[in-house]
Amino acid sequence: MNITESESNYNQLEQMSVKELLLNINKEDQTVATAVQKVIPQIQALVLEIVPRMEKGGRIFYVGAGTSGRLGVVDASECPPTYGVEHGMVVGLIAGGDGAIRKAVEFAEDDEEQGWKDLQEYMINHKDIVIGIAASGRTPYVIGAIKKAKEHGILTGCITCNPDSALAWEAEYPVEPIVGPEFVTGSTRMKAGTAQKLVLNMISTAVMIQLGRVKGNRMVDMQLSNKKLVDRGVKMIMEMLQINYQEAERLLNEHGSVRKVIDFVKNS
Repeated sequence: MNITESESNYNQLEQMSVKELLLNINKEDQTVATAVQKVIPQIQALVLEIVPRMEKGGRIFYVGAGTSGRLGVVDASECPPTYGVEHGMVVGLIAGGDGAIRKAVEFAEDDEEQGWKDLQEYMINHKDIVIGIAASGRTPYVIGAIKKAKEHGILTGCITCNPDSALAWEAEYPVEPIVGPEFVTGSTRMKAGTAQKLVLNMISTAVMIQLGRVKGNRMVDMQLSNKKLVDRGVKMIMEMLQINYQEAERLLNEHGSVRKVIDFVKNS
């Protein structure tokens, strides 16, 4: 069923006032979280397979095209600063290459061979995980990558917003939040994109917590790459060690991360 391309529940959009447009878009958006909630068992099953592989040095590869590809790139790029993991532990690949992040590359998503070729550049192996992202579930670039990865004994998952899609049939662990028709017919950057973003957040966050990258509810391994994050790190240390700002700042400067400060004090 190609629900993502089905007719919008609304018509004559150009005749709506700005307020009506915004209220109706918001009304549709409110259905997304419920759709994602229904597939939590699917997300759980995938995360439970990812964690032990990453504990042994495996990596996550997101593979997508267009909006789906960009969402994968965003999630991957936020893992190092948020959790202090190495670049390359989570990788986002988009049809058409990095240039397609800003500007669409015509017909790039139609090449069924290119996704696997892009993965091979990273020396992908059996410890890794490949997650295909495609709202429609029929993008050749993504399906080809998943098919080849599975053939090579690599764990495969996917995120798609159509039920029983070709992509879901190929992936071992499909996640299928069915959000229904878009406000603007076929514009899957809207509800489908929001659902994909929510699922990606859940996967990467749950995985990183399971890998020990969070202490309590704090990002103790975050990269201190700007003044805001340094200040956040200092305040974490203040709260966790019950010390003043100046002492916390001194310890952070000395040890370089919140976790290292906590470990140093604990072992002193």
